Amino acid sequence: MSYAVKELFYTLQGEGAQAGRAAVFLRFTGCNLWSGLERDREKGAGGCSRWCDTDFVGMDGPCGGRFSSAVALAEAVAAAWPHSHAAGQAPMVVCTGGEPLLQLDAPLIDALHAQGFFVAVETNGTQPVPSSVDWICVSPKAGSTLVQRSGNELKFVFPQPGFDPDLFVELEFAHFFLQPMDGPTQAANMERALHYCLEHPRWRLGLQMHKVAGIR
Repeated sequence: MSYAVKELFYTLQGEGAQAGRAAVFLRFTGCNLWSGLERDREKGAGGCSRWCDTDFVGMDGPCGGRFSSAVALAEAVAAAWPHSHAAGQAPMVVCTGGEPLLQLDAPLIDALHAQGFFVAVETNGTQPVPSSVDWICVSPKAGSTLVQRSGNELKFVFPQPGFDPDLFVELEFAHFFLQPMDGPTQAANMERALHYCLEHPRWRLGLQMHKVAGIR
């Protein structure tokens, strides 16, 4: 299998329980909920098409391209990690998209493990996560069917009209984050998220640290 990659870069994880940790971000091309094209914002299968701000179209980002094998892509990820592997903690790769599980498979996970990486995935939860993934972050989207119902963290972008975050609190996740939706109404969304977390303490407020810090 070949892999279509939008971009590959070294940065700090900007959100969730791993926020602040150095990582290689592996962003795959493509999503199963919408095309990523502006003209298709009203056509997406998930409500996220109206507000998604991630560019996952094409293979033109830093170190992006088509990789002919799992080993070749894992080697590119390893090359993006600028340090020798420190004892005590494996380097982390965050597999994201679009929807990474359209492409992330067992051979690639095995190849990344062979390079010494702790493999994390950020998914919309519509595809099952391979059991060999080390860290699972699920972000449910209105209008889609949640298949992956357990993991390490659940990140709910808030608010999503007609989609109540407390539909998910009984699922098997260690952490529950409520992330204010970005965009022109962000200030109002932040206020609503603050009050929601105060009234529903199962949820923790999740902020996008990378936007505050001005990094990728």
